Amino acid sequence: MSLLPATPLTRLHRPLVWFAVSMGALALVSAVGMAVDDRILVGVPIWTKPFKFSVSFVAYALSLAWMLSLLPRRRVGWWAGTVVAVASAGEMVLITLQVIRGTQSHFNQATPFDAAVFQVMGGTVVVLWLGALAIAVLLLRARILDRAMAWAVRLSSLIALAGAAVGFLMVRPTPEQLAVDNSPIVGAHSVGVPDGGPSMPLTGWADTGGDLRVAHFFGMHALQLLPLLLLVLAALAPRFARLADERVRLRFTLTASAAYAATFVLLTWQALRGQALFAPDGATLAGAGAIVLLGGAATALSLRGPSPSPSPPSPSAPSAPARPEEVAS
Repeated sequence: MSLLPATPLTRLHRPLVWFAVSMGALALVSAVGMAVDDRILVGVPIWTKPFKFSVSFVAYALSLAWMLSLLPRRRVGWWAGTVVAVASAGEMVLITLQVIRGTQSHFNQATPFDAAVFQVMGGTVVVLWLGALAIAVLLLRARILDRAMAWAVRLSSLIALAGAAVGFLMVRPTPEQLAVDNSPIVGAHSVGVPDGGPSMPLTGWADTGGDLRVAHFFGMHALQLLPLLLLVLAALAPRFARLADERVRLRFTLTASAAYAATFVLLTWQALRGQALFAPDGATLAGAGAIVLLGGAATALSLRGPSPSPSPPSPSAPSAPARPEEVAS
């Protein structure tokens, strides 16, 4: 028997589900574009950005659609989810438009049209973030499922909000851009190195300097990974009796969420100091080591079972009546 109730498909937020379906279709189109279109933009195939965004949005939208189905009162949540779906769709239309035009969508100030496109994209991101914030508030206030899953949903939505907010750090002009008048590009994903330099396969993240997209990606996908952890624990509960205890699963949830949030902060700090993901310095390694040690200790403590309650004293057997000689003595 499952510890978590199943969610009927009819309760899923339909606008977000349809948005996820459209992003799946765009991912296929983008994959074909990457195969047949030989244009390169900022050091990667030009269809890479819509491909990565569409795949990410499939996971993000379906996660939100499921979380909204957990709310007992769904009207406000439905509108918030619809706002997120519409704003996200608007952003993807503009990203795809700029790919078709053969130019950069993010940070592009080269022409008045490009600048207008990026400004509208900035507006859609703000609207998307506010819609996600409204959903996070609703989840914090709602009484949903057992406590472990409730806190997995709540904390993952808050970490995802922080991950999305990292995008606002990217629009700051770099020192090189400030040094020239009317720079055609204002803002960057990378820190300490220019965008479009040597990068990791598939992700396109800078491998010679910091890249804020690492923390952005990691933070936003807490929305899937933390609830998934609880689903795994629930699936393992029939084989490991300790996991059937809601208190144990709750401690696991809080431990995993704290470790995830700490790792997100560490990745953001590492990128802001211009360090590539796989070239950490001593301070970054020390922070990672602390997260591993503290997280491991907290995980071990999470496995503790409830303190056994003291057994009630067994009733004593009735005493045999005293013999006459004992009474006389």
